[in-house]
This record gives sequence, C-alpha cells and structure tokens, in this order.
Amino acid sequence: MNVAVERTAPLESEQRAKARRRLAYTASGSLAAIALLAFTSYWLTTGRYLETTDDAYVRADWVALSPRVAGYVAEVAVADDQPVKAGDVLVRLQSRDYRARLDQARAGVAEAQATLVAAQARQQMASERINLQQQAILQAEAAMRSATAEQRRSDLDMQRYRGLVRDDAATVQRLETASAHATQAQAALQGAQAALHQQRSQLAMAKARSAQADAELQQRAAALTRAQAHQQLAEQDEQDTVIRAPITGVVGQRRVRAGQYVVPGQPLLAVVPLQQAYVVANFKETQLANMRPGQAVEIRVDSFASQPLHGHVASFSPASGNVFALLPSDNATGNFTKIVQRFPVRILLDTPLDGPQVLPGMSVVSTVDTRPAEVADAH
Repeated sequence: MNVAVERTAPLESEQRAKARRRLAYTASGSLAAIALLAFTSYWLTTGRYLETTDDAYVRADWVALSPRVAGYVAEVAVADDQPVKAGDVLVRLQSRDYRARLDQARAGVAEAQATLVAAQARQQMASERINLQQQAILQAEAAMRSATAEQRRSDLDMQRYRGLVRDDAATVQRLETASAHATQAQAALQGAQAALHQQRSQLAMAKARSAQADAELQQRAAALTRAQAHQQLAEQDEQDTVIRAPITGVVGQRRVRAGQYVVPGQPLLAVVPLQQAYVVANFKETQLANMRPGQAVEIRVDSFASQPLHGHVASFSPASGNVFALLPSDNATGNFTKIVQRFPVRILLDTPLDGPQVLPGMSVVSTVDTRPAEVADAH
C-alpha cells in the first residue's frame, strides 16, 4: 500500500509541473501575441508616421552690438548674463566731444537761418524795386506822350503863323515865338524819350538784381539745409554714445570694460533672446517626403530629457547644409560617393518656457508627427 502511494505521488507532481509549464507557455504566447498586436497597431497608426533625428540643436537669433562712433567707455551698465529689456541702456561712451560738435552744428544752423532771412529781405527789396521802376516807366511814358502832343501842337502853331506872316496877318515876332515853342517842345520830347529809355534800363538792372537775389536766396537755403543735415548728424552721433538693447534677452559675450577705447564696428557684447529660442533639426532627405509646415513635433532636450517640449514645423531650408557649406563637395570630380544629405528644418516651440531653461546650443531629439490631419485628429 505504501509503495503504491509513493509511486502515484511523483506522477501527480510531474503532471502538475507539466500543466504549469503549459500554462506559462500559453500565457507567454498570449502576452507576446498581445505585445505584437499592440506594436503592430502602434506602428500602423502612429509609429510609421514619426520621423526622428538627434542632429538637432536649440538656436536663437542673438544680436551682437557694436558702437557707431569712436570714444572711451564711460560706463558699462550691465553685467554678464544679466536679463535686459528692449531699450535698456547697456553702455555709455564719453560724449563731451560730441556735445561740443552738436553745439557747433546748432550755431551753424542759427547762422544759416540768419543769412537766409537777410537774403529773403534782399530778394523782397529787389522785387519792390522792380515794382517802383515799373511805375516810373509808366510815368516816363505818360511824360513822353505829353511831350509828343506838345511838340505836335507847337509844329502846327509854327506852320499856322508862317502862313499868317506871308499874308501879313501876324507879326514876325509871333512867328519867332511859335518857332521857339516848337524847338522847346522838340527838346522836351527828346528829354522824355531819354528819361523813358533810362527808366527801362533801370528796370532791366532791377530785374538782374532780383535774379541775383533769387540765386543768393537759393544758395542760403541750400546752406541752411546743409547746416541742418550737419546738426542732425551731430545729434545722431551724440545719441549713439548711448548703446541700448535692441531686443529683450540676456547679455552674453561681454567684452567691453569702462575706460576702454572703442571704434565703430568693434564687438562689445551680445543680447540673446531666450524667449524666442527655436530648434533647427537636420533631417535626412529621405525623411522629408511627408513633412509639412505646421506638423506637431515632440522635442526632448538632452539636459532634461524626461520633460518633453512641444512645437511645430515652421519652415524648411531652401537647400541642404552641404550647399551652404564653406567648401561644398563637388561630385563631378569622378570620385562619386552617394551620401544622404540633411536639410535644416526650423521648429518653433509651443510650450511656454516657464519650466526648464532652454538655452541656445543645447542638443535635442526632435520627433515630427507626419500623420495627415484627419488621422491625427482621429487618434
């Protein structure tokens, strides 16, 4: 009896072990099938639409600031890595020389304005002289007409008295008197003609003086414009002694120090707009077939990969990076090796930058969802 029991116990134990193994195999197969089904579903609905690259970096359109005028640095108003707003004063140059030049330019403008006023007065006097001369010509013409009439009357009187003297109806003395009046009338007419000619000559001279006054007026007006331009340049130079932040950002590459002599174009510092940072991802040309502007992008910065950021595709570079390289490759030399080219894709961040600080130059992994809009909305 005991021997039979001892033989039955191992058999039952073996059967239970086999049953457990079958159950484990079945469960493992079911789990594998489920995992394969889930992966297949994910691949068909999502995975095959995702394009990923780790050749991506954070960028920002930072601005390098340089002075427009030369001079000694009087004050550096910012420190390294200091946040600034657009319009904040960054650097001040000594402005004594530029203020003196501005005062000199203002004096030149005042002098040019005074000479212009004087030229305007001379031009007005020349115009009035022309008007007066025209009136004098009218008077001279009237005097000439009167002298002409008197000369004609005197000639008629003399002819009349000549006839009367022949007929003994008048005395010779009366004829002599009429002849003298005719001579005087002729002389008066010649004098009136000479006076009219003189007045017309003076009118021509007055017009010439007026033209000269007009030319001088234009010259003085041009001198005033030139002086005002000098003043504006002096004002700009004086204002350029104060260097302000053109954009909101953070100060970097501060190379300027108080007391330093700087010249136009010399790099002083840079302002980096961190709030306007974006990502440039270099995708292979084989990944761009279904990529379009506006598609969603998941961004994982290497510095904090556990906190993904979100963005969207903004634009594509018009050429590959090799085209814009300093020494682009020339595949027409005979040693041709086909290499998949990469194209820079600009990605804008949608996630507010209130969390981890995203700094230009950080490495990121960018994943673009190229699913059509209706497919993406369905999921």
